[in-house]
Amino acid sequence: MNGQAGRPDEEIDEQPVAAEANEAEVNAAEQVEVAEAEPSELEQAKAKAEENWDRYLRTAAELENVRKRSARDVENAHRFALERFSKELLAVRDSLEMGLAAVDNASIESLLEGSAATLKILGGTMQQFGIEELDPAGEPFDPEYHEAISMQPSDDVEPGSVVVVVQKGYSLNGRLLRPAMVIVASD
Repeated sequence: MNGQAGRPDEEIDEQPVAAEANEAEVNAAEQVEVAEAEPSELEQAKAKAEENWDRYLRTAAELENVRKRSARDVENAHRFALERFSKELLAVRDSLEMGLAAVDNASIESLLEGSAATLKILGGTMQQFGIEELDPAGEPFDPEYHEAISMQPSDDVEPGSVVVVVQKGYSLNGRLLRPAMVIVASD
């Protein structure tokens, strides 16, 4: 404004600037409305992170519960593993107690019959639970299942075979519990 007031070209130039300013304000307002209506990427990421953290905590808690439950199950399995076997052995104990109670009034034959019956009950219980008797009389000596305590000459069996079983051996489901103590035939 250098002394020339009201030039028409100045008025024309001001109108587009004012229109552009109004348009910019409208665009900015629309962007704010859109931003308020839709969550920003940061808010979406925070929500997703919160969801994942919650999922992690739930999974960690579930894993801890499974671990504790498994430990409790293993402990109970160890504690009560022999329960069924123990119940079956009670019949053997009862039979032995009845035999001892009958000693005063019983004959030798009835005591022998009672002992044989008790041994049969025990043998059945052991077999039921996979315990097998190893009685290797006359068989070739096997150091994996037999323990030689001495050697003696014998005409009845081949050299290197079991002559006498001093103590029977036992296995549990094919696994050796106790080797048979034997006397082996020498040359």
